Amino acid sequence: MSLDQERIVSVVGLGYVGLPVAVAFGKISRTVGFDINATRIAELKAGHDRTGEVDPGDLQKTDILFTDKIEELRLANFHIVAVPTPVNDANQPDLSPVHKASTTVGRALKRGDIVVYESTVYPGVTEDECVPILEAQSGLKCGIDFKVGYSPERINPGDKEHTFTKIKKVVSGQDEESLEIVARVYESVVTAGVHRAPTIKVAEAAKVIENTQRDLNIALMNELSLIFDRMGIDTNDVLEAAGTKWNFLRFKPGLVGGHCIGVDPYYLTHKAEKLGYIPQVILSGRRINDGMGKFIAQRTIKEMIHAGHNILGSSVTVLGLTFKENCPDLRNSKVIDIIRELQDYGIDVQVTDALADPEEARHEYGVTLTPFDALKPASALIVAVSHADYCSLSADRLIALSTGTPVVIDVKGIYDMAKLRSSGIRLWRL
Repeated sequence: MSLDQERIVSVVGLGYVGLPVAVAFGKISRTVGFDINATRIAELKAGHDRTGEVDPGDLQKTDILFTDKIEELRLANFHIVAVPTPVNDANQPDLSPVHKASTTVGRALKRGDIVVYESTVYPGVTEDECVPILEAQSGLKCGIDFKVGYSPERINPGDKEHTFTKIKKVVSGQDEESLEIVARVYESVVTAGVHRAPTIKVAEAAKVIENTQRDLNIALMNELSLIFDRMGIDTNDVLEAAGTKWNFLRFKPGLVGGHCIGVDPYYLTHKAEKLGYIPQVILSGRRINDGMGKFIAQRTIKEMIHAGHNILGSSVTVLGLTFKENCPDLRNSKVIDIIRELQDYGIDVQVTDALADPEEARHEYGVTLTPFDALKPASALIVAVSHADYCSLSADRLIALSTGTPVVIDVKGIYDMAKLRSSGIRLWRL
């Protein structure tokens, strides 16, 4: 087969990862943007990105054919798969989106095409699970009629500094020829350059350990916060003091959700367990991080009791539902763990979020979002997400949102502790 041809890129999956990729390529040449969600396609055609990752002006500067039709996907010969790879309720990898995307791409595949996966997977998925689907759907033979590669996504939702083109890209291919083509295609848009991984499995493994490392570092901070809380020591004060050492790693405790850090480690542990090894450190870190929502809720109840509030029938306001600040992404948000634990105690919880889509919140979690201006005073306020709107709240505004002795739970450590306490607020922070 001939791989020496002009490459027309398609991006399959136009979410937080796929759309910025499509926009980058669409700025330099004709690009096909494919998604099975017809509503999403219609919004993008109208110049609207509900994720907030791409500005309307940037969308207008691109030459992207937004489509949900497989026949239009055939216009491309370099397919990038950027669909989500979540875990199920048992924390087992759910590869159904990447399997379905492989089926779709397989139906559009032609001789000479290249398929590159960006979705997070454990080592072996691209070659052992995706390739057979591509072959079955296309009737073509991998390595002879078409080739595959893997280039792990490094998109950080809501981050306007570390964007797709500014982050060094790891690339891989099934052989030297395909590797060079994959590298050349990405180099055409990624100004930070590329790193050529020796094999597809190495690139797949690199992706899962990037976020596993971060997950474990945050787990250590969370465990320290659990210990220091029992000692009556403020964790933020400890970290500020320790941070004066030149080589101290500046991680902070918090809720670990989202589509990467709270998910990727389970892909690695799943593969390890299939090979007969039960991971110790990784799963321990996951247990700590997954338990933080419950801990915060129980600590809230203790603070309410100390402030003289009755628990049964009381109300708590939660500010923020998304998995991170200044981003509308609700996927795998651990704030819901706080909400459900409080509800188990018979507490009425009202939730607001400055950026989240109310319909999506209702669909994903069964949570009805209350507009900020419609919030009723509550026994406690949990500032769960450090959206800019919440960081700027004054002590007077926090008191106005409270009943009785104000109780504020500062999950992200965004407020001046001394200032709020001097205002009569009972403040606790993680």
